[in-house]
Amino acid sequence: MFRLWGKLFKNNEMINDLVYEDSSDLDFLGKTKKGMEYLCYEFDLSKPMWFSENKADYQVIHKTSFYDHHFIESINFDYFEIEIIEHDI
Repeated sequence: MFRLWGKLFKNNEMINDLVYEDSSDLDFLGKTKKGMEYLCYEFDLSKPMWFSENKADYQVIHKTSFYDHHFIESINFDYFEIEIIEHDI
């Protein structure tokens, strides 16, 4: 089972969160992409741009954050964070 936790923060408080679950046969990257699509749709967000620091954080500590400069559209929160809370290898 793959579980990806999406969280929206404003003024250092979590204002919304949601967990995406996937038990399909997709690889890790496929599950991450599908999870991001789901979370962005549910939170009504445009998909954020991944920069090298996001990729490094996600690979090493299994979470990363997206700030206003990661989005093309303006956002009404401080940052969007994703974190892997379960991943069977």
